[in-house]
Amino acid sequence: MLLEGKMLIGQSAILGDQAPIYAINPADNQQLSPAYPGGNSSDVNKACLLASDAFEVYRSTSIERRAQFLECIAEEIELLGEHLTQRALQETGLPSARLEGERGRTCGQLRMFANTLRTGEWLDVRIDPAQPERVPLPRADLRQQQIPLGPVAVFGASNFPLAFSVAGGDTASALAAGCPVIVKAHSAHPGTSEMVGRAIQKAVKRCELPEGVFSLIFGSGREVGQALVKHPEIQAVGFTGSRSGGTALLNLAQGRAQPIPVYAEMSSINPVILMPSALECRAESLGSAFIASLNMGAGQFCTNPGLLIARRGASLDAFISAARQAVEQSTSQTMLTPGIHDAYVKGVDALKRNDKAREIARGTQGEAANQCCTGLFVTTAKDFLQDASLQAEIFGATALIVACDSDEELRSILKALEGQLTATLQMDEADYALASSLLPILERKAGRILANGWPTGVEVCDAMVHGGPYPATSDGRSTSVGTAAIQRFLRAVCYQDLPETLLSDALKQGNPLSLKRLVNGNREQ
Repeated sequence: MLLEGKMLIGQSAILGDQAPIYAINPADNQQLSPAYPGGNSSDVNKACLLASDAFEVYRSTSIERRAQFLECIAEEIELLGEHLTQRALQETGLPSARLEGERGRTCGQLRMFANTLRTGEWLDVRIDPAQPERVPLPRADLRQQQIPLGPVAVFGASNFPLAFSVAGGDTASALAAGCPVIVKAHSAHPGTSEMVGRAIQKAVKRCELPEGVFSLIFGSGREVGQALVKHPEIQAVGFTGSRSGGTALLNLAQGRAQPIPVYAEMSSINPVILMPSALECRAESLGSAFIASLNMGAGQFCTNPGLLIARRGASLDAFISAARQAVEQSTSQTMLTPGIHDAYVKGVDALKRNDKAREIARGTQGEAANQCCTGLFVTTAKDFLQDASLQAEIFGATALIVACDSDEELRSILKALEGQLTATLQMDEADYALASSLLPILERKAGRILANGWPTGVEVCDAMVHGGPYPATSDGRSTSVGTAAIQRFLRAVCYQDLPETLLSDALKQGNPLSLKRLVNGNREQ
């Protein structure tokens, strides 16, 4: 595919007139062609008005037609073949195998949402038929279902150029819900974004849907992003990125005349708790496995284990010895962008300057550009509790070990933690009683609690929760991965005493869609 450096507004390809974006190959800092001139508020307005025009038609499409559209997007992305992988490799420095896997995940979640649509459970239909003879007062006929919110703005992520970007989970779930989507492409991988955007554009045309169902806009500054969030036609926002960026969008959205929800995934250090028996029995293997998880993707996963908590003693010493050895044997890896690398170096330097933390291991430093050198630090529970800066996320392969003197100190640390995407318990059966006492704390802090695993790697399935209390996300009631993600872009409407002919098929008396509906408090079979 010949890249043109153009925005995709509906079915049109438009060259922006603002400062251009150039992708940078992080492996050698070389600039990649073509240039991607940014859009402006007028471009945003055009895309939003097209999305608004498309909404009534798109939300009214049948479940099957919408499911086929999602499957068509997946087909078009797969047809991009090796060209997509190679461009993404140049723009991110990620290995081909990782990118191929990510494309599979992207297409898989599109098809997953197609299957979700066909089940109809996302409509959450509830029916309480009229009871005209009820005393002392009759009951009206009440029928409830979920409907789409409206046009959605999605901000592509830097660390997943496919699975959390143009056709990623936010886009897939919003389109599944019946919401047109306008994507602001991430500046780190504009070529990859254009290729995937054109695949979606083709799917819109193939499925004969209104052109405003999808648009893709570029912009290097704040104008495009702010204009999107503030536009009155936008009804929700999906974002993956920094805490500062997500919080800024949240404040913008709340400052509108009509505030709207922002689903921002932002910051998490994903604590791992080594329980006493597990640490005593498996110290060395846990140490090496911990560093393997820390190093995955140069630590550039939102679920990267950046904090480890354990009781002080000989077993923790053995763990640290194994972890130190694994760190020292770690070779550096190319980070996604020069900016991410610079932020990583600044974060590590800040930890080095903190007299409450001590560096105990450092990996080998490569000579290529933008290399992530693995690091390991240690602190005490007392110092950790006294210095909130030790909770700061370092986006990359550096972690902090906190040594506790008692179970009470462990509980104090967990209670002091900010909201997290994940919390992990490494435990044996002898640890279950202590683990049980910690679970109520962890449930208030994290969206996913793991036992004897590592948080890196997020399964895309019905039961997954990829969310958590602030600052892990801006709304801890939601998830950005898994089929429940569709709920972010829906809202409930109750219909009272409407004539049968005016009801949607989901609510009609004969249940023409064969849904499992809640009728009079009982689930229909």
